[in-house]
Amino acid sequence: MAPRKKADPEKKIVAENRKARYNFAIEDTFEAGLMLTGTEVKSLRNGKANIAESYVSFEGDELWLINCHVPEYLQANRFNHEPRRRRKLLMSKREIIRLSQAIARDGMTVVPLKLYFNDRGMAKLEIALAKGKKNHDKRETEKKRDWNREKSRLLRDRG
Repeated sequence: MAPRKKADPEKKIVAENRKARYNFAIEDTFEAGLMLTGTEVKSLRNGKANIAESYVSFEGDELWLINCHVPEYLQANRFNHEPRRRRKLLMSKREIIRLSQAIARDGMTVVPLKLYFNDRGMAKLEIALAKGKKNHDKRETEKKRDWNREKSRLLRDRG
């Protein structure tokens, strides 16, 4: 039996979209590279970025990350980047085709989940193929979370 793989300590998470798991039912996750400029990478290494309002868009046979906020790098005077520019996502052709077919066929969407640096120091974006939740699904998720919290509290107090 193979040992269970723990969360990778080498991953340095820069930004996380925590509302995505609440608003969407995640079907499948993918890892995509990002086309960044030098000042964007330096700004990300400072640990400041926001992907909460961002989304992934298809244009032709390419994926684009839109509305991701990477603040300007303060030490880079006139060579700085625009904070909310569109960034191209780098994935294999097979994965892009799979994503586009799922969106066209099943009415799904592609949502960014995490922006991080992998063990080789490359900036990566974890994206998910997801389906939007209805309000009653969200309420059900909240009930389960509250019950698990209450259950763990009761078990902790008992023994």
